[in-house]
Amino acid sequence: MNDIYKSTKSTKISTISAVDQALYEIIQEEMRREEQTLNLIASENYAPRAVLDALGSVLTNKYAEGYPGRRYYGGCQVVDKAELLAQERCKELFGAEHANVQPHSGSQANMAVYFATLNPGDTILGMSLTEGGHLTHGHQVNFSGRLFKSVHYTLNKDTEQLDFDQIRTLAHEHKPRIIIAGASAYSRTIDFAQFAQIAKEVNALFMADIAHIAGLIAAKIHPSPIAHADFVTSTTHKTLRGPRGGLVMCTKAHAQAVDKATMPGMQGGPLMHAIAAKAVGFKLALQPEFAVYQQQIVRNAAAMADEFKKLDYRIVSGGTDNHLFVLDLRAHHLNGKQAEQILESVGLIVNRNCIPFDPNPAWLTSGIRIGTPALTTRGMAQKEVRAIAHLIDDALKNYESTTHLNSIKKEVRKWCTQFPIY
Repeated sequence: MNDIYKSTKSTKISTISAVDQALYEIIQEEMRREEQTLNLIASENYAPRAVLDALGSVLTNKYAEGYPGRRYYGGCQVVDKAELLAQERCKELFGAEHANVQPHSGSQANMAVYFATLNPGDTILGMSLTEGGHLTHGHQVNFSGRLFKSVHYTLNKDTEQLDFDQIRTLAHEHKPRIIIAGASAYSRTIDFAQFAQIAKEVNALFMADIAHIAGLIAAKIHPSPIAHADFVTSTTHKTLRGPRGGLVMCTKAHAQAVDKATMPGMQGGPLMHAIAAKAVGFKLALQPEFAVYQQQIVRNAAAMADEFKKLDYRIVSGGTDNHLFVLDLRAHHLNGKQAEQILESVGLIVNRNCIPFDPNPAWLTSGIRIGTPALTTRGMAQKEVRAIAHLIDDALKNYESTTHLNSIKKEVRKWCTQFPIY
């Protein structure tokens, strides 16, 4: 385990431990932290060793501005093969007409779509961040809210689910150039067909941001937006379990605009080692066992949410259809920040999260978001995640007792030992 980063035998190029002991120790410290804690952050996962190998490969040495066969540098014949492989596997995995695998992140994937289709001041319609959306869906502190006029839809106050009557009303009133579906903290199935219909009614483009649910869509567990959306953006590191990065898929009609917006529009040289790692991730996602893994993610989330209901917690939106859910902590007299810190002290890693129409500011929040991708990667199933729910409940109810918290921390360590990452 301690030697996973010691891979080179070269006498000319030394290992990290030989040239930078301080950084080597930091990496080892992070490795221990990950191994000795249970990660319930819905947007995080553990990359397979094959993905890590590609990230640490010599492909990082190559500058390759442009696209395969159309580079601005010589010597790109080999890295062209890696990018073409990633493109083809991505298209096969999702059934897309075109794939751009160069965006460094999900945010830059969204930026590429905006720059391909919008002018500054154009109107975009997306989900409010506090209701479960994302910064890049028009939040005022983000480039998307600063460059474009952003209008936000919220959830239905009674059901805490998408309100398509409201979305349609806003679309007809504001006539957005683009409508955005997708979320970072929404636990229910997204009806992409309804979004597409509304976009058609107001002559808007439709973008689906599937960063969180890409793995579920690839495994055909969640409906795909490919047949409905002009653009589909995603990250590659959440449920998809690849390297950190982004991608854009679109119809052939928009391919040239997306490629131009990505490079030279917002990025220079692509990260060829990351693109190679994306190709590895796509290949793994094309295997039959990947679908089994995604099914277990969803079963685990449902089981965990059910257990929290039995423990008298309110689940935002009434439950979950995917890999995550949000707990409303107001009845337990804690805010999200307090809960996050309490749980981290015992090795249970979550993130605070707003609930719909949250009375608390975003720095505090009234809830925590819980996801099951990383626990499932470790091999946990329903029995284990139900037990983890009880540990979370125990910590939140007894956080003033150091003795109690120490006991919970020991239990967490036992689970970590029983279900190692690598």
